Amino acid sequence: MSRLWRVVVIMAVAAWTGSAWTQSFPSRPMRILVPSPAGSSPDIRARQIGQKLSEALGQPVIVENRPGANGLIAARETARSAPDGHTMFLALINNAIGDAIKPDPCCRLNQELLPVSRFTMTALVMVVHPSTQVGSVKEFLAKARAEPNKLTYASAGTGSIAQLVGEWVKSEGKVQVLEVPYKGVNAELPDLVGGQVLTAYVVPQVVLAAIRSGKLRALAVTSPSRLAILPDVPTMAEAGLPVEALVWNGIFVPAGTPRPAIQVLHRELVKAFNAPDVKSQVENTGSSVAGDTPEEFSAFVTSESAKWSKVVREAGIRAE
Repeated sequence: MSRLWRVVVIMAVAAWTGSAWTQSFPSRPMRILVPSPAGSSPDIRARQIGQKLSEALGQPVIVENRPGANGLIAARETARSAPDGHTMFLALINNAIGDAIKPDPCCRLNQELLPVSRFTMTALVMVVHPSTQVGSVKEFLAKARAEPNKLTYASAGTGSIAQLVGEWVKSEGKVQVLEVPYKGVNAELPDLVGGQVLTAYVVPQVVLAAIRSGKLRALAVTSPSRLAILPDVPTMAEAGLPVEALVWNGIFVPAGTPRPAIQVLHRELVKAFNAPDVKSQVENTGSSVAGDTPEEFSAFVTSESAKWSKVVREAGIRAE
């Protein structure tokens, strides 16, 4: 048998094997591990796409909540699962930030966990209490320079996206603003509306009503372009600060998962992400659907790691 013929045979066998494997996948119930509680936004998103996957692939898709340790509990369980495509992980930006602050070799994104596709992206909006008497980022920075540490900003603690954005704003603006840590995401909202804490960086949907009623004032959004639901609010870049941050989530699988399984999951996930009912619900909350390829998602995660590692290093943030 000639060398060329051997190559042709090997390629044909590989193609047949991949095709046969794809036709038999999935062969049993699947699951999506979510690093947040039932009823949370990531949980709702996982259940939306889980139902779509189940309908498309003919197997039940079970959403299992594994909150805790800033996403590590769910990530660790996923990484230890059989790498056959039947276990997925809805990773959050918290996981990428965790990799920047204190990477755990059990379950790093792009290493022990392989990307399939990014799902949603959401900008943060910088809001202030009206008592600050500032109406723009420029005025906020001027006030912060004139009165160091008098202005406060809320975070969800060490390693939270709110803390990193708050510290990034301080660094770029060369100002001192006092951090007020809370025990959970959005736990600061009552104090924010009440004026006990003066600034926050939050997703639009949780403060939209307060902005429209005048209880809070929106100064800027952290996206590359303005948001359709807040068209009059400038981006951070437009406001003079090169601060860009998106809250995102996406599906990962254990390293070693066969390429054909990843291809099947990617194909059906993108269909689920872009289903009219899912996409419209996402966009109505001020978010957008990504649906990128595994390669694009991997490159995005790499860029996120570099960005947040720089912020963490310059702000002197350390894991608790």
